[in-house]
Amino acid sequence: MSIRVGIVTVSDRCTRGEQDDKSGALLKELCRDWDLCAYEIVPDEQARIEQTLKKLADETGCQLVFTTGGTGFAPRDVTPEATRAVIHKEAPGLCEAMRMETLKQTKFAILSRAVAGIRNQTLIINLPGSPKGVEECFAIIRPVLPHALALLAGNTNHD
Repeated sequence: MSIRVGIVTVSDRCTRGEQDDKSGALLKELCRDWDLCAYEIVPDEQARIEQTLKKLADETGCQLVFTTGGTGFAPRDVTPEATRAVIHKEAPGLCEAMRMETLKQTKFAILSRAVAGIRNQTLIINLPGSPKGVEECFAIIRPVLPHALALLAGNTNHD
């Protein structure tokens, strides 16, 4: 199944060029079998994140959008709030599974505020900002993504 995917790195430092976007680069590699239709780096600003997510879902035609970064407790971590503001339905099982499984690796997994949800026919999933977190979380949800996207596209056959 060909999947049109967008990647959004949320990072003040990457936006300013003070740090390389290692998490976004890793996500691009993890999604190499799919069609990368957008890759953006935005600052930790809720309005800018919302605008980017809406554009990728409504105009660019991404079926799947990953964000990386901005899901923790820091004052400027607002990715979950921006995501909730633009989705129409939450998909809590994805983030619950990521937290549950990564908790086996680190006690800090319970501090993730990541959310996932649906905007029209686009699935938006928040991932952590660290490459290790991205890799671990992606591996957990990757097997169910084709089925989830098929359901969003209207294929409800469960054979």
